[in-house]
Amino acid sequence: QVQLVDSGGGSVQAGGSLRLSCALSGYTSNIRYMGWFRQTPGKEREGVASIYTIGSSTYYADSVKGRFTISQDKAKNTVYLQMNSLQPEDTAMYYCAATRWVTTMPLRENVYQHWGQGTQVTVSS
Repeated sequence: QVQLVDSGGGSVQAGGSLRLSCALSGYTSNIRYMGWFRQTPGKEREGVASIYTIGSSTYYADSVKGRFTISQDKAKNTVYLQMNSLQPEDTAMYYCAATRWVTTMPLRENVYQHWGQGTQVTVSS
């Protein structure tokens, strides 16, 4: 089994920064991609960023490129999402996710098998 615990959300003003963390535990040796997704009420979950755990290649949604950075600390089994220049439209519940699949679509929700519980990010103008 794989467990994900995401944390680090909070409330910030526009232009501020937050860093989300996702701690991975359990049988993790076959995890190939870690991702961050976000969701607002009434909307589908959106892929924000992903990282290939073997080679550390990263992928970003156009809406966050240049502002968000995904990274991993393999020694701590933790993935981070550094979010800078936050805007009100970034307000959402953020979820980390893990997949054992090798995929050409690492920002697609349906390739991930394991999910964290979510952490709320609120950006005020």
